[in-house]
Amino acid sequence: MKILFVIDVFNTHSNGTSISAQRFAEELRKRGHEVRILTVGETSDTIFGLQEFKFPFFNNLIHKHGFMYAKCEEETIRKAVEWADIVHHFFPFALTAKTQKVVDELGKPSTAAFHVQPQNITSSLMLGKCEWANNLLYRIFRNKIYNRFGHVHVPSRFMGEELKKRGYTAKIHAISNGIQSDFKWMKRAKAPEFEGKILIMMVGRLTQEKRQDILINAVKHSKYGDRIQLIFAGTGPTDKMLHRIGQKLVNPPIFGYYTKEELMDKLAQCDLYVHASDMESEAISCIEAFATGLVPVISDSDLSATKQFALDRRSLFRAGDPEDLARAIDYWLDNPEEKARMEKVYAEAAKNYDIEHSVALFEEMLLEAIEDHKKQLEANQWKLPVGETVLPHGRKSA
Repeated sequence: MKILFVIDVFNTHSNGTSISAQRFAEELRKRGHEVRILTVGETSDTIFGLQEFKFPFFNNLIHKHGFMYAKCEEETIRKAVEWADIVHHFFPFALTAKTQKVVDELGKPSTAAFHVQPQNITSSLMLGKCEWANNLLYRIFRNKIYNRFGHVHVPSRFMGEELKKRGYTAKIHAISNGIQSDFKWMKRAKAPEFEGKILIMMVGRLTQEKRQDILINAVKHSKYGDRIQLIFAGTGPTDKMLHRIGQKLVNPPIFGYYTKEELMDKLAQCDLYVHASDMESEAISCIEAFATGLVPVISDSDLSATKQFALDRRSLFRAGDPEDLARAIDYWLDNPEEKARMEKVYAEAAKNYDIEHSVALFEEMLLEAIEDHKKQLEANQWKLPVGETVLPHGRKSA
């Protein structure tokens, strides 16, 4: 197949959806498909390049979230869609709306993905827990974008249920974004600067909804607080605030942006992994962490799918409660033998999220969408007046 990915920002390592798109493209190519990307950037053999759409006053904030919006340049969009056998959209924004209009005009099959929870957007406006604002965005996404598709990919069953109960009409395909095979059991001796310290890591953008502040405050309540060294992998708009509150700890947190290899090295030295986010559609970073042999401690937030990865209650804490997080951390540190046993259990469980399996399921969704599209064209053929036919691009011919 010739598969076109439509995604505003692709070539970045600070956005989880973009990283998943990169990995899916790589795996699909291994399976013999051609994959090209319609995105912000320079045109190349694999990229249909678009210019960035810049928002006055808000562009710096958008960049801090690891994002860019694409200009909807019709000539490039049309060229990309004409090339494709099927088009897959990643974000519910203007680029998807415009591209899908061209897709419909040219009579091509298409699918979409739901990776962006409304709370990811409203949280940046301090409205993350404002129910009316989130419900409004869900309705806008549904009516303007997702109900135009017959097939929608979601990264977790949790997100699939959210869409179904909100009136989304597409067939929902719950497929994990998957992890690469090199995230597997690994343990390494701690670097000299970490000797005698307890290393706890959290990976993700530094934003309000990720709640890195809960982990920092939990250390203050832990009996091991004077030995704990937090490591935060990520960048984002709450960076300065987290640095400020982290200075109150005996061991101020370490913040950094890490390559994949550097991240794996840090995970291999750590003692625990914490995922404190209030809202999450999956959290691949959490799977990668327990795949390497770290027991996770995860928020039980009703707005987060990540809690599905906890194998029992010992790996959960009450959302937004630093004292309860400290309790969970202390339990695992108090019981090193049980922690060592569960590290192996979690690493084994991570094998269920292999990216090759995820991409195989994704491929099946694309093929199903193509077949449904063919059936729809055939059905429409019967509805036309005598002497008219439907051409491949969707227009009628006498």
